[in-house]
Amino acid sequence: MAVEAAAQGVDLIQVVGLLAAGVVAVPIFRRIGLGSVLGYLAAGLAIGPYGLKLVTNPQAIFAAAQFGVVMFLFIIGLEMEPSRLWSLRKQIFGLGLIQVGACGVVLTLLGMAFGFSPAVAFVAGMGFVLTSTAIVMQLLEERGELATAGGQRIVSILLFEDLSIVPLLAIVALLAPDGDHGSLEQRWIGIGVALGAVLAIVAVGRWILNPLFRILANAKAREVMTAAALLVVLGAALVMELAGLSMGMGAFLAGVLLSTSTFRHQLEADVEPFRGLLLGLFFLAVGMSLDLSVVIQNAGIIAICVIGYKLAKGLVIFAVARLLRADTRTAIERGVLMAQGGEFAFVLYSTAAASGVIDGPHSAIFSATVIMSMVLTPFTVMGLRFLPKPAPSMDGVEVVSGLRERILIIGFGRFGQIATQPLLAQGHRVAIIDNDTDMIRVAGRFGRKVYYGDGRRLDVLQAAGAGTAEMILVCIDDKAAATHIVELVKSEFPMAKVMSRAYDRGHAIELIKAGADYQLRETLESAIIFGGEAVRLLGGTDEQVADAIERVRDFDARRFELQVLNGSSPGRDLLISNADEQAREQGVAQNAEEEEPETNEPA
Repeated sequence: MAVEAAAQGVDLIQVVGLLAAGVVAVPIFRRIGLGSVLGYLAAGLAIGPYGLKLVTNPQAIFAAAQFGVVMFLFIIGLEMEPSRLWSLRKQIFGLGLIQVGACGVVLTLLGMAFGFSPAVAFVAGMGFVLTSTAIVMQLLEERGELATAGGQRIVSILLFEDLSIVPLLAIVALLAPDGDHGSLEQRWIGIGVALGAVLAIVAVGRWILNPLFRILANAKAREVMTAAALLVVLGAALVMELAGLSMGMGAFLAGVLLSTSTFRHQLEADVEPFRGLLLGLFFLAVGMSLDLSVVIQNAGIIAICVIGYKLAKGLVIFAVARLLRADTRTAIERGVLMAQGGEFAFVLYSTAAASGVIDGPHSAIFSATVIMSMVLTPFTVMGLRFLPKPAPSMDGVEVVSGLRERILIIGFGRFGQIATQPLLAQGHRVAIIDNDTDMIRVAGRFGRKVYYGDGRRLDVLQAAGAGTAEMILVCIDDKAAATHIVELVKSEFPMAKVMSRAYDRGHAIELIKAGADYQLRETLESAIIFGGEAVRLLGGTDEQVADAIERVRDFDARRFELQVLNGSSPGRDLLISNADEQAREQGVAQNAEEEEPETNEPA
C-alpha cells in the first residue's frame, strides 16, 4: 500500500529538508519567471539521492506525494457538476480517444524505429502518451486557463488518459511472456469488482454524504469536518485502488458527486491546504527520482527518446487539434503543454517490468525519459509567450466605416451596455464601437448593432463619426486607454462633448485634466446607493436614507474639486471617518495627514 511505503524511510530531518527545499526554491523560480513546478523539480533533484543525499528513499516520498494528485483531482471534480461533465462527454471520449490512439500508434512505431521490439516499443510509447495530470493542471492554474474552453478540453483529455491506464495494464498482462493471464471467469470478476466500486461510490455520494455532512455541520466541530473531507477523498481513492482502478479517478468521481452539495465550498476550503502541500511534494519526489547515473550511462538513448517522443507527441497533438478545427495557436499550446510523459507511466513501466514484458534497464531508461520530459515541460511552455497573438475572428463582425450618428459610444461592456439604455429610451440614435469580437457577436444575438474598431486610433474615430458627433461616451475599462482617447478626442474633435468612465478617484482626476466634460467612477453611485439601503435595512427612514446619501455625495464632490485644484491630499476633513467622536469633531489628526501615503487615497 502507498501509505505503508510512505511511512518507511522518512524521518523528521528529511521532512524538514523537503519543506525547506520547497520554501527556498519555489519563490526564487517564480520570481525569475520559471514557475513553481520547475522550482519543486529542481529542489527535489538538489536534495535527492543524486544531489545532497538528504533524502535517500524518494520512492517513499513519491508514494505519499501521489495523494497530492488525488486531492487535486477531487477539487477539479468539485468544479464539475454532473450536467457539466455530461456536456463534456464528446470531448472526453471523442477528443481523448482520438488523441490517445493517434499518439499511441505514432510513438509505438517510433520506438520500433529506435530498435525496440514491438512489445517494448508499445509499452514505452503508451507510457509516454499518459500526460502528467499534475504538471499540466498546475500550469493551467498558474496561467489562469483552467476554466477556459481550451483548458476544459485539456482536462477532458487528461481524464480519458487516466481512464486509459486500466485497459493498458490489462494489455500488459496479456503481453506477459508466461501466458498466465487468469481465467475468463477471473477477468469477468475483475470487471465486475471495478463496476461495483464505481456504483458504490455513486451510491454513497448521492444518498449518504450530504446527510452525514449535515450532521457534522450541526455538531459545529470544524476539525471533524476537515477529517470528514479527507475521509471522503482518501476513502474514494482507496476503494478505486482496491478495485484495480485509478486512485485519482476515485477522488475525481467523489468530487463530481459532491459538486452540487451545499457543503462544496467548505470541502474545498478544508482540502485545499493538503492539496497544495502534497502536490508540491509530488513534484519534489519527481525531481528526486531522476537517477543521474542512469541518465549519464544512457545519455544518448535517453536524449534521443526525450527529443523524439516529445517532438512526435507534440506534432500528433497539434495535428489532431487542427483536424478537429482548433485554431493554430490553440493547437500549438495544447501540443507544448501535453508533449510529455506523466506519473502513470511509472505505474505502467513497473507493471511491465514485473510481468517480464520489459527488463530492468529498459524500465530505468523509460522512467528517466519520462522524468526528463516532465522537467523540460516548464521550459518549453515558457516559449509560448513568444507566440504572436491570434488575429480576432471577424465572422459575424462588421468593421466600422462611414458612421454619422449624433452620439458615439466607445466600449460596450457591462458599463457601456447600461449607459446606452437611457439614450435609447429617449429615442437618440447611437453608434457603438468595441474591439472585442466575441462581445460584438453576443450583442448581435440580442439585437444590438456594435461595430468593430479600436477607439485609440484616430482613423477609427473618424470612421465612427467622431468628427460630426455631438457627444462621445468613453465606456472602456482600460484606464490608460480611456485617458488617451479623451486626450485624442479633445485634440482632434474639440466641439464634441466627452464623457468618460473612470476607474477610481485618481483616474477621474486624470480625465478631468485630459479635458473630459464629465467623468464618473464606475462604482461610485452603486456603492452610495448600496450603503443607503444598508441604512434603510437598519431601520432608517426614507428621509434619513436620502439625507445620508446627499451628505456623502456633497462631501465627495467638494473634496474632489479641491483635489483637482490642489492635488490628492486636500479635503481629507471631508472624508467621513469611523474614528471616535472626538477625532471626528476635530477633523483628521495632524500626524495622520503627515504619515498617510498618497497611494492610500480612497476611491
